[in-house]
Amino acid sequence: MHTCEATGKTIEQAIQNALLELKAAREDVDIKILSEGGFLKKAKVVVSISEDAIEKYEKKEQFKKSLAEEEKETADEDFAEKFMEKKIKIIADEEYVKPEPKKVEKTEAPAKSEEAVAEKKERIERKLTAEEFVGGVLQALNLKGEIQKTEDEKFVRYNVAGEDLNDLIGHHGDCMMALSYLMTLTCKSEDRKKIVLDVEGYRKKREESLIALAKRIASKVAKSGQYYKLEPMDASERKIIHTALQSDDRVTTLSKGEEPRRYLMVFPREYKEN
Repeated sequence: MHTCEATGKTIEQAIQNALLELKAAREDVDIKILSEGGFLKKAKVVVSISEDAIEKYEKKEQFKKSLAEEEKETADEDFAEKFMEKKIKIIADEEYVKPEPKKVEKTEAPAKSEEAVAEKKERIERKLTAEEFVGGVLQALNLKGEIQKTEDEKFVRYNVAGEDLNDLIGHHGDCMMALSYLMTLTCKSEDRKKIVLDVEGYRKKREESLIALAKRIASKVAKSGQYYKLEPMDASERKIIHTALQSDDRVTTLSKGEEPRRYLMVFPREYKEN
């Protein structure tokens, strides 16, 4: 389903209801207002997946269908396997009587030496280096990557280069951003510079994607006269969109909410919030 007709007390509520039904992001849809609503009358809209985004949603639907079929096959196999295990266990219990378990006397664990305790305390208190942190993450996730370090006046950047690192990036970079935040908390900084994690140069690609998104949203807001609310982003990503639209005389931007769920809104330039 790529088109949905929805109603609501306001136009914005009707749009949100349609987006939930389509499971689509607002930047991927076209909106047609059928009725603005009023006294005892609901607003009505028709929301359709845009032509430039429809292929993405068709692929997503096909993937979900394939995944559901695969899960069903796996469930059938698991049921058959568990059934056979249970049957074998019943037969074994009938033919075999377990011997009485041997009693094992408990022995007290040897007391830890003061040196071992001090060493453990030192390991806990010592901050990791950024290389140790990133290397530990790669090892824990069984991933291979080369850690490349670059530095300027304000930042020390650690870029991980390798193959099959999509899971390390996450959806819209959320996993990478979370790891970058943890790295700043747990690792010692160099000359008080901010430590930043990047994966396969994703931050640059994300910046280009956000600038293109900002321009598309600005055009939609200017055309519809309705404000647009973006998903929560970190401060660096919000700044990219603010900067991309600051010279656009059709719209204005505003950040709202509290971290880490702070988000950005795009308004028509003449819009005045009540």
